Amino acid sequence: MTVSATFATSDPHGHLTELTAALQQAGLLDDESHWAGGTSRLWVLGDLLDRGPDGLGVIALVRRLVDEAAAAGGSVHPLLGNHEVIALGTRLFGSTEVVHRGVVRTFESVWARNGGLESDQDGIDAELFAWLAGLPAVGLDGDHLLMHSDTLAYLEWGDTVDDVNRAVREILAGDDPVAWFDVLVGLGRRHEYAGPSGPAAARTLLGALGGQRIVH
Repeated sequence: MTVSATFATSDPHGHLTELTAALQQAGLLDDESHWAGGTSRLWVLGDLLDRGPDGLGVIALVRRLVDEAAAAGGSVHPLLGNHEVIALGTRLFGSTEVVHRGVVRTFESVWARNGGLESDQDGIDAELFAWLAGLPAVGLDGDHLLMHSDTLAYLEWGDTVDDVNRAVREILAGDDPVAWFDVLVGLGRRHEYAGPSGPAAARTLLGALGGQRIVH
């Protein structure tokens, strides 16, 4: 089956089998796990690794689909999640103690508490590190504004999609652990579009970054 539409999925967390099955059910992959979505667009909203058994397999699938979809006239757009930042921060800073907002933290301890796997860490070489660190934090697809977390933290990095993505990329291209923790904490914030103040928060974000509906 060939489809032509826009899809979003999120938080595969190393569960390659389940992600593959879901994309096949949606008609985006064939039985051999190759792109079958034609001109469709797929957004993957972060947290590719940790917790599940095969984060590297999930990343490899997504990276391959980026190329296969482009060749077919479609597109695959992975975005940055907090678990990418945890894993990369652990790779870069390890057990180095960092004073962040008055609290002593280490990336390694955060990673261990949040389901980090040695098997994922072992496969993050310099090339994969650069690819993950370069992922955009937000994306705009027509009237849809796409991101990992339901938070206004994105506006701390800019007031346009390009500015947000540029600022986050610059931080993750550097070696300031406090700035890295700022990104991690921001992407880990939740539920700011819920409750009585949620609609106003969502309108604030949409008014700045564009779109009519948030997908997170």
